[in-house]
Amino acid sequence: MVCYNFILASGSPQRKQLLEQVSLSPKKIEPADIDETPLKFEKPSAYVKRMAKEKCLHVAQKYPGEIVLACDTVVVCGQKIIQKAKNDAEQECIMKMLSGKTHRVLSAVSVIDAKGRLSLKLNTTKILMKSLTEKEISDYIKTHEWIGCSGYKIEGCLAAFVRKIIGSYSGVVGLPLYETRNMLISAGIKEEI
Repeated sequence: MVCYNFILASGSPQRKQLLEQVSLSPKKIEPADIDETPLKFEKPSAYVKRMAKEKCLHVAQKYPGEIVLACDTVVVCGQKIIQKAKNDAEQECIMKMLSGKTHRVLSAVSVIDAKGRLSLKLNTTKILMKSLTEKEISDYIKTHEWIGCSGYKIEGCLAAFVRKIIGSYSGVVGLPLYETRNMLISAGIKEEI
């Protein structure tokens, strides 16, 4: 696989796989270790954009003159950001909240080019989930595929419960590829020699 001259500021295996899916492997992966606590009264769109920007800036400080890509993705029900569940009971509450409702998945992408210019895009996808039975919720929780995710993994068995997606499937997985590819091209990525 050909590598390109950018750094991915994320340790997410899903984001790496999505980039490889469109033949855009980063030359380096450097997860951004930052505080991801939402600010008081911060709207979900402002939060996810701030996270993507801060992750990008954090890694760019370590690698001046390099192209850096960062992303943040959250599940939002109404105006509530769905945080990562810490245990089965928390995940059960999340599944009951999402059951039978339309919710949004927000993915913000941030790229800093070699001259230090930052670009930022927000992708919003609507998901309509079927009404889940107690058994469906229980069975999903037992898979533990939701661990480490905000809400769920759409690329797992939960996909059987999604009635409709309006927007970017790759954005729900964790990296909207259309926006990401265009932003990387605009930043001047090229193959590593």
